[in-house]
Amino acid sequence: MKKIVNLILIVVIVFSLAVFSSSASSNSSPLSDVRVRQGIAYAIDMDTICATLLEGKAIPADSLTPNGDWKVEGLNNYAYNPEKAKKLLKEAGWDSNYVLDVVYYYGDQLTVDLMSIIQQELAEVGIKMNFRKLEGDLAAQLWVKPNDPVNGPASVKWDLAYAANAPLAIHEYYNRFKGGESSNSHTPTDTKLDVLIDATNKTADIGKQKAAFYELQKYFNEKLFAIPLYYQQAFIYESNRVDRKGIPYGNEQFAYDWRIIDWDVESNENGEHVLYSNRGPVEYFDEVSVNPALTNPNKFLFDRLVIADENLNPKKGQLASEYTISEDGKTITFVLRKDVTWHDGEPFTAEDVKFTVEYLSKIPTLNAVAGQTFSSLEGYDDYINGNSNEISGIVIDGNKVTFKFAKVAPNALLTFSQWPTLPKHLLKGSDPLRPQQDPYWQRPVGTGPFKIEEVNMNDYAVFTRYEGYWDKTGTGNIEKIQLYPSGDSDPNIVVNVEAGKLDYGFSKSVEDVKAIEKIKNIKVIPIDIRYTRLFYVNKFPKSK
Repeated sequence: MKKIVNLILIVVIVFSLAVFSSSASSNSSPLSDVRVRQGIAYAIDMDTICATLLEGKAIPADSLTPNGDWKVEGLNNYAYNPEKAKKLLKEAGWDSNYVLDVVYYYGDQLTVDLMSIIQQELAEVGIKMNFRKLEGDLAAQLWVKPNDPVNGPASVKWDLAYAANAPLAIHEYYNRFKGGESSNSHTPTDTKLDVLIDATNKTADIGKQKAAFYELQKYFNEKLFAIPLYYQQAFIYESNRVDRKGIPYGNEQFAYDWRIIDWDVESNENGEHVLYSNRGPVEYFDEVSVNPALTNPNKFLFDRLVIADENLNPKKGQLASEYTISEDGKTITFVLRKDVTWHDGEPFTAEDVKFTVEYLSKIPTLNAVAGQTFSSLEGYDDYINGNSNEISGIVIDGNKVTFKFAKVAPNALLTFSQWPTLPKHLLKGSDPLRPQQDPYWQRPVGTGPFKIEEVNMNDYAVFTRYEGYWDKTGTGNIEKIQLYPSGDSDPNIVVNVEAGKLDYGFSKSVEDVKAIEKIKNIKVIPIDIRYTRLFYVNKFPKSK
């Protein structure tokens, strides 16, 4: 009898979700009709745009989730079909006098050209469109949620917003579409969508997460809550002097098992095995709270508790020789290696691990992925609110560190694969409200395979192999790494390549790629990364 009652309840819930989803899908906004959103998607010829305007350096998108093992197969790619677009718009009763207000925030000519092409393509199916660049406080103009997350009206003025999403965790693509989410300015509450999003956040098991995301992607693709346009790739530059020995390429913007200790490089004119690259320090070494591995020094000065594979899936222990996760996903225990030392010779300990999490937790600019993980720990609120001088959910027992979570942190292992452990003995007096100002970031000490030898800010920095490094299995011959200063956009990258002073680097700039491809003795490797360009669609009715 109990089984029958449960079955009836499940049927009722599923039926209710379906009814609610369909009934909530339409309001006075013309874009609340899924047929209009689908019509827009069919009207845009992304295949041709990627091949011509983007010069073959982008991939047409059919999902927020980029190609890879986190993406489900068989999605509708809404391939260019203007006749189908017209049919859908006619069925939806599209008002041909309505003018879509499309906004963007990029300052490059390529964006203007893209908007012009899309304007022409939409006009061909009977949709008028104007586009404008936003200035000033972008967050206030783009992401303010309405007071009523079900019925609106909207707190923003636009119809479509051309933007990018470049997350570390796949959850960051979809969490912002949940009803009432702080940055959800565009999507009325859809109960089924909320249930599917919640399912991706309720487990730390990677396999279960992927299965939940597959179901979410199918529904998102069907209802087209946003319109994916293209995936932007990253491009690795690698000179012929480098032998990577078959080690997989991955998302260079984050930390993964790149095994630089196995790379070989040909000797220079002085007989030294030096790897030349960019992204060195300008005024300081970047602290790790926001982008833990975007700059090259943070990739080889530090190790992490665990290491991710090239797809950013946690792979195995690094500073932790092993780790275990409880069945409910709320407890993770790391067994730390006993043979690890900092570059100054001090031993690496469990106290460093605990200190790092508590220190990073108080940094205002902490990345959202790490912030969600740390805030899920038992005792986090008491610590942040000043009611405790420690996070009670971090328990030390010799060389074991146990993290106890009050709720499941779906990206806990991903967090520990990206944010490095920092030295307590050098940072214990640092102000977490102003981390970058600490003298430590003028010459940081880590546990990674290379240490700092010489720094001339805004000129060059030299790193040498750390003889005390715990991993003795490296087969590579790199003795030194020499970096030239630059940020995320490097105006000297082509110059350095031509001068033979760049053996390895990466960029998302199509212009750089086109120039470097013409230079001998260096190759360009395109890499699929988590970077999606899309139209956010405002489906709330406008304020009168």
